[in-house]
Amino acid sequence: MQPYELTLTAAADAIRTRRLSPVELTDSVLERIAQREPDLQAYVTVAAEHARSAARDAERALAAGRRQGPLHGIPVGLKDLIDVAGWVTAAGSRVRADHRARTDSTVAARLAQAGAVLLGKTHTHEFAYGLITPQTHNAWDTGRVAGGSSGGSAVAVAAGMATFALGTDTGGSIRVPAALNGVVGLKPTYGLLPRHGVTSLSWSLDHVGPLTRTVEDAALVLNALAGHDPRDPASLSAPAKDYRPRAGTDLTGLLVGVPRTYYFDRVHPETEDAVRRAIEQLRDLGARLVEVEIPMTRYIQATQWGLMVPEATAYHENTLRTVPDLYQADVRVLLEAGALMTAGDYLRAQRSRTLMRQEWARLLKEVDLIAAPTVPTTAVRAGQETITWADGTVESVSDAYVRLSAPANITGSPSLSLRVGHDSAGLPIGMQLLGRPLEEDVLLRVGHAYELTRPVSALAPAA
Repeated sequence: MQPYELTLTAAADAIRTRRLSPVELTDSVLERIAQREPDLQAYVTVAAEHARSAARDAERALAAGRRQGPLHGIPVGLKDLIDVAGWVTAAGSRVRADHRARTDSTVAARLAQAGAVLLGKTHTHEFAYGLITPQTHNAWDTGRVAGGSSGGSAVAVAAGMATFALGTDTGGSIRVPAALNGVVGLKPTYGLLPRHGVTSLSWSLDHVGPLTRTVEDAALVLNALAGHDPRDPASLSAPAKDYRPRAGTDLTGLLVGVPRTYYFDRVHPETEDAVRRAIEQLRDLGARLVEVEIPMTRYIQATQWGLMVPEATAYHENTLRTVPDLYQADVRVLLEAGALMTAGDYLRAQRSRTLMRQEWARLLKEVDLIAAPTVPTTAVRAGQETITWADGTVESVSDAYVRLSAPANITGSPSLSLRVGHDSAGLPIGMQLLGRPLEEDVLLRVGHAYELTRPVSALAPAA
């Protein structure tokens, strides 16, 4: 096994016991980038010499007995929305092509404090306003979409071009590409990870979170990044918690909600079969399955778009007036549409969110978590614009991909996506676990137990 193939957890253990050096790991990942990046286009920029220098610094710190934790010496990619002092944060757009960050974002600063080695910036759909990331190709099939908007981060992890990465999630932008590329994606509770220094799409829906190869890896990243930051108005002052899942697979006593409505509507049969088999595996581990009704389903799409679109337009108001031609056409149309929405529309969406949060809180008093598909189908072919379902319904690809992930953004609840199988074309299928606010530890425990009993190949096969 080459060092780039190691999970974060395995690499951290090898570095801790001096069986692997940060320099060896970083060199291996950079070699992998040189091999796979021309086909996959996951990165905006790769700072190889910066990474090698940081790896040497990490090695010297280890030699001096100053290990900074599990992320020490571990190579990471950052979505091109996340500020790093002195680096360009273009947000995937010509509008921001010359924007150079003056200071680190909170999450970048915490990664540096933890000793992580920054490899470079990963591609995003322009300003995170899309579910495709057209610059980047799926790690399992380069003729298919990567998912978005954190497509570059997901592909980098799936292909061994980063040991872990960070993304952002406004309507599914961590979990969608995680599912489509067969990696783990965690959207934490709203406000658990600070967003200071992260370019916004929709400030009341935006989250930062990790993309990793395993659930245990995601817990290690969450441990390093969680914590209050007063510079983010939404940042929570939550009690410190160790998110590492406990050993073992016993889920006795856990109540897992299985949606009777919404989450299995208009879902590809292979996706449904794989997710239902995974849910049955949770029952075999001791969990009790409880059928549940998902509340207010008819309002989900309208609420998501009613919040996101006007907030995004407000953020871009000045540049939309002064340099509209620098935006890609799909994003410009959405931003212009937001200007047509009334204050009443926005306030109704806010009221709907309040009611939806209340109803989801009631639902999650009945069960400990909900298990469902992450997305209704696997990665579509690049350029495909719609999906036609068995009942004749035609749905845009973006609407399909956001449909099952949006509720967790609206409610602010944590959601974890992990791979639970493949379709007949060999493409990954994702299941998401949705839980109560600030109960990421429950989701991570369940996801880790599943992975222990159903291990999957860590990396996408090279073409």
